[in-house]
Amino acid sequence: MSDDVRPIVIKRVKKVTGGHHGGAWKIAYADFVTAMMAFFLLMWLLGSTASGDLKGIADYFQNPLKIASQGGSGTGDSSSVLKGGGKDLTRAAGQVKGGDIDAKSKTVNLRETNAEAARKAFEEREKVMLGQLKQNIEKLIESNPALKQFKSQLLLDITSEGLRIQIVDEQNRPMFDTSSAELKPHTRVILHEIGKALNAVPNKVSLSGHTDAAQFSGGDKGFSNWELSANRANASRRELIAGGMDEHKVLRVVGLASTVLFDKNDPLSSINRRISVIVLNRRAEESLLQEDGKADAVEVGGDGVDANAMVPQPPPAGAR
Repeated sequence: MSDDVRPIVIKRVKKVTGGHHGGAWKIAYADFVTAMMAFFLLMWLLGSTASGDLKGIADYFQNPLKIASQGGSGTGDSSSVLKGGGKDLTRAAGQVKGGDIDAKSKTVNLRETNAEAARKAFEEREKVMLGQLKQNIEKLIESNPALKQFKSQLLLDITSEGLRIQIVDEQNRPMFDTSSAELKPHTRVILHEIGKALNAVPNKVSLSGHTDAAQFSGGDKGFSNWELSANRANASRRELIAGGMDEHKVLRVVGLASTVLFDKNDPLSSINRRISVIVLNRRAEESLLQEDGKADAVEVGGDGVDANAMVPQPPPAGAR
């Protein structure tokens, strides 16, 4: 019986690890490096993307169909797969996407805003320049004995159109001969000095002649206040140029008769008989050019007769 007993053999397999010669840690390290690279790449993309694009991307993942149909930044509406990568071959001819319209609208609005800001800045500078011209003319009047004696007949103010210089009649010292466009000697002196001063600025000028409300016996059919005021305005233009003003500065010469009274309470007052010289600001100049159609237009208000073409006629008695 002892011959039938077999010995029990136990086999133990000893597992030997690779130790420092194994490669499992390299796989783990490679996975870590890859994850870190992806993380830093994501951070770089987030940092280089505008906030509007980020919002578009977020909205896209929340509601892809809605954002894709509306278009906009971050929704794949760019004209190139890569910026600077050339034309999008999938775009149809004449196709305009929502993002393009928004970008163009913003560009137009920005240009309009910049243009308006530039215009306002220019108008402020121009207002200062015209104010300085006003002060210079006032100093000229005070320092020039030939002008100082007529100080009461020279009225200067800043209006919405620019610097207005008015030369008015006085009861005992009129600017023109009675019922005539012939200037008095002292009026010539005044206009000569003003003409020189106006060359200090590049602005155009507008001249208008005014009369009082005294009517001619001939009425509107014959020679009237319209013709007289136009002739006087044009005579003033010639004297300004004779005094040294550049003739190209004149933008318009008009006769307004008694339609714009200085003293509305007394239509027959001598102060209503005056010559108004306006140094136009840019806005008023553009308005006149748009109205007249061209620069250097010399015309007369009321009946529309060209002041240069008018030949002074002896008016009926009673004209002022």
